Amino acid sequence: MKKTVAVAMVALLGAVAPVAAQSAADFPNKPMTYIIPFNAGGESDISARFQQSEWEAVTGQQVVIQYQPGAGGAQAWSQLNSLPGDGYTVMGINLPHTILQPLAGSVGYATADLTPVHYFHYTPNAIFVRKDSEFQTLAQLLEHAKANPGMATFAGSGSNSANHLAAVQLNKAADVLTTYVPFSGTGPSITAILGAQTTAGFNYATSGVNQGEEMRMLAVAAEERMPAFPDVPTFKELGFDIVGGAYRGVAVPASTPEDLRKRISDIVSQINKQSGFVEKMESGGFVLTDIDYDQMDAFVAKRVEEYTEGAKALGIIK
Repeated sequence: MKKTVAVAMVALLGAVAPVAAQSAADFPNKPMTYIIPFNAGGESDISARFQQSEWEAVTGQQVVIQYQPGAGGAQAWSQLNSLPGDGYTVMGINLPHTILQPLAGSVGYATADLTPVHYFHYTPNAIFVRKDSEFQTLAQLLEHAKANPGMATFAGSGSNSANHLAAVQLNKAADVLTTYVPFSGTGPSITAILGAQTTAGFNYATSGVNQGEEMRMLAVAAEERMPAFPDVPTFKELGFDIVGGAYRGVAVPASTPEDLRKRISDIVSQINKQSGFVEKMESGGFVLTDIDYDQMDAFVAKRVEEYTEGAKALGIIK
């Protein structure tokens, strides 16, 4: 009887023993899950879809995209560290969202809780109106806003996002009062513009490609005119010192080992160099970046300093 019990206990211990950690050398050896913290159709989704088609070519494994929208991304980010840290689940991550949101109040996570491993592109803010809008230029839109304080509404992808910050910056720079209306991602905010639910929208420049001629771009918050939109003036050209947008990347749960963090960053970096991926991103209005895991601490620290100043403009902090 004792021998039988001993054998049973050994078998039980073997069943509950932790599985050996995945080695970065042979990672990945099965499909991965890529969680997008917004609705389908926005820039986070589009760029991840572009990555998805290259993922198997780089790793030999597929990546499956899932959506977990809510609270401008905060719902998913607040749950990131509860996911397995085995490298097989990654999540899209955005700046300035993940700095501004915690500064604004309790959102279930702190900026320091998150573990970005790579930021692979940037999209500048831009003002859009629907194609049949009465406003042909930014000057006309601002004239309307001055004549009707608070009545000009701007759709955007969430509270305390890059779009939200741009709207506040425009109010200050142009000495107008507009109303920012946050949605749960770029997709729903574009729907609001197209459906005339808002006067205009602060979205990202990429929306000008995705929507074809359904929307008109009035100005873009880039340092210079973008190749994909040579006829669209920058805010600087129009007399407003507004430059900004959103960085997007890939994050992992905090329990993910260092070697897997670096391996995933390397995968994203390799995808960034695939000619087909580069062509899709650039023609889509994205600006490629290659901020890898080794650069991450310094990059995030600089953005925290920059966006903390932005938080003052939003009235989040004094």
